[in-house]
Amino acid sequence: MDNYKAISIAEGIIPSETEEEYLGAWQYLIDTGLAWSLQGWFGRTAQHFIDVGFCTNPRNEQNHTHDE
Repeated sequence: MDNYKAISIAEGIIPSETEEEYLGAWQYLIDTGLAWSLQGWFGRTAQHFIDVGFCTNPRNEQNHTHDE
């Protein structure tokens, strides 16, 4: 995935083949930080996908510890 493809899938310019590819494009935008540097709706949509559990926030994952 690259910036152009992820943005194009998120905007619907390039149709995604699967839901996994669509959410993968959003996860890419989140992971690279692009979601928050593009138009406002990218950041709002990315945050919604994180809030409902479709995507993860990589900053939060770094703070998790696994107790066994």
